[in-house]
Amino acid sequence: PPDFVAGHSLGEYNALLAAEVFDFATGLRLVKRRGELMAGASGGGMAAVVGCEREKVHEILQKNGLLAIDVANHNAPLQVVIAGPAEDIARAEDIFFDLGATYIPLKNVSAAFHSWHMAPFAKPLGEALNEVKLQPPKIPVVSNVSARPHEITQVREYLERQLREPVEWTESIRYLLSMGVEDFEEIGPGTVLTKLIKTIRKSFAPVAAEASTTRALAITAERLGAESFRRDYKVRRAYVAGSMYGGIASKDLVVRMGRAGYLGFFGSGGLPVGEIEENIRSIQESLSAGEPFGMNLLSSPDDPESEMAVVELCLRHGIRFVEATGYISLSPALIRYRLSGLSRNAEGRIVSANKVMAKVSRPEAAEAFLNPPPERAVAELLKAGLVSGEEAQLGRRIPMADDICVETDSDGTGMGGAAVLLPALIRQRDEAGRLRNDDRVVRVGASGGIGTPEAAAAAFFLGADFILTGSINQCTVEARTSDEVKDLLQTINVQDTEYAPAGDLFELGGRIQILKKGVAFPARANRLYDIWRHHGSWDEVDAATREKIEKDYFGRSFERAYEESVTYYAGKSPQEIEKAERDKRHKMALVFRWYFDHAARLSLAGAKGQRANYQVRCGPALGAFNQWVKGTRLEPWRRRHVDVIADKIMEGAAEVLKQQLQRLAASDEAE
Repeated sequence: PPDFVAGHSLGEYNALLAAEVFDFATGLRLVKRRGELMAGASGGGMAAVVGCEREKVHEILQKNGLLAIDVANHNAPLQVVIAGPAEDIARAEDIFFDLGATYIPLKNVSAAFHSWHMAPFAKPLGEALNEVKLQPPKIPVVSNVSARPHEITQVREYLERQLREPVEWTESIRYLLSMGVEDFEEIGPGTVLTKLIKTIRKSFAPVAAEASTTRALAITAERLGAESFRRDYKVRRAYVAGSMYGGIASKDLVVRMGRAGYLGFFGSGGLPVGEIEENIRSIQESLSAGEPFGMNLLSSPDDPESEMAVVELCLRHGIRFVEATGYISLSPALIRYRLSGLSRNAEGRIVSANKVMAKVSRPEAAEAFLNPPPERAVAELLKAGLVSGEEAQLGRRIPMADDICVETDSDGTGMGGAAVLLPALIRQRDEAGRLRNDDRVVRVGASGGIGTPEAAAAAFFLGADFILTGSINQCTVEARTSDEVKDLLQTINVQDTEYAPAGDLFELGGRIQILKKGVAFPARANRLYDIWRHHGSWDEVDAATREKIEKDYFGRSFERAYEESVTYYAGKSPQEIEKAERDKRHKMALVFRWYFDHAARLSLAGAKGQRANYQVRCGPALGAFNQWVKGTRLEPWRRRHVDVIADKIMEGAAEVLKQQLQRLAASDEAE
């Protein structure tokens, strides 16, 4: 038998058959279904470009506005096949001819195969793949998508993606050459692939340090982060789409991630309990058993009843994953969620039914999650009948979180970037486990500032067990925010965000990162905070300033804004109203906090004529992402999907780490 097998496009199915991943009859059914789907596509065309490197082809397409054309096959270093609408393929011929390239339109091709135009047909193919039984390859099969050997858990995904992504033939052969393959035998009539391999050989320059190269080749997107994370959450990769307040991390976002084998958290913060329950039901109806998702649990010290109500929803509907955000100290609701369902397995090990991923930005906040819950809090829950005696007993022996996500570059805490905070909390985690004498390891992940493969690679290099993204997902098709906000966000650069007061932490001086470009909210928010700091009441503010704020900021009088604040807080925190009636300065703060909520609602709705007041939480990671995808098909937000972004970042991070390892290996050899 051969050491490896590989196939080009449809030939990959032959390679999988040779490796006994499926039998002959199953293979026939799959290629029949694949053919039916491809026959349903129309209006497209393909062409071979000879004499241009892939990067040059891509650059030419972007410069000439041919954004609908995609690279379909990377057959050899100077042979690329492109695919797209038939009229664009025809228009491209003169452009490439003028640049000296050979351009060969492919005849008898009815669609833009192996391009993003085939995306609508990928899911039905995936459904067909889900109906067949696949066996582990008996011979390594090199995937067209990853240019690396298939793992049994990846075969379905990669065959589905092969329909809508390029055939990476050049990289596949380079991988085989790097693994020491010398003899290639082409099966079937013709010598097309043999000639391509001969061309690829001529440009192949192996890295001198063989051992390091082999290790580098083992770096794949699937192997980044902790294996236990992938196993516990039943995901393909250690990547999470974090929750975004007010349902911006929407039902559609969570479902899309779950179907793609990624974990996403629904942004339940700030939503009424009834709306949260509707979304839970809808998500559960949309996802199949085993497809992951979780809910956000937002710390609400001013409204513990609402927080407990969300926990009761999660327990009633069997939500097994929550993302705990904003916790300075542990709440009874969060402790109840963590302890509910605790048991011992046959080996006597404590098994937690409910997993908690805690987002923290300070070591003291992490400390609470690295240890068991406070004894007094557990006793009170037991007394109230909210946990059982066994749950209370077992809860004293496990940490409050399975995962801690280190938030950097997200607020005004000034705790430093990932290079400072992530290693510090990893050491803190290790020390906490040693003191507990516990082999249960709390995983530590990274979030904040992750918008490019390089940033993701840096987080994994620093030891992150997983990464979590936020801002970049806000500018996708699935995000719930308005099209007007997305139009703004897709244009920003890294310098287009800044810190402003946080509405929920206004009087404590809390700060958050928000969009600066195209809006006036940051300046207005800072102005209101300065007024509150230097005045004892609204009446002390000069008349001209009051008039401007009421007209341009509030869009109504101060007293009318206060009435709306009363309506909002009456059922949620009546003590706030009582305090405001006694303390004029607190009344002013309450109205200013109302404005912050009002500005967030305006941006969520895309209110016309109110862009200056849009409050859009956003970090510079989105600016970095925009620069990374500039000139590609992901530049317009209407082509951005959360799962595609996840794939690109994780696969890009693996490539960055691999290249760096190869570079270091070559440097060592040279010395």
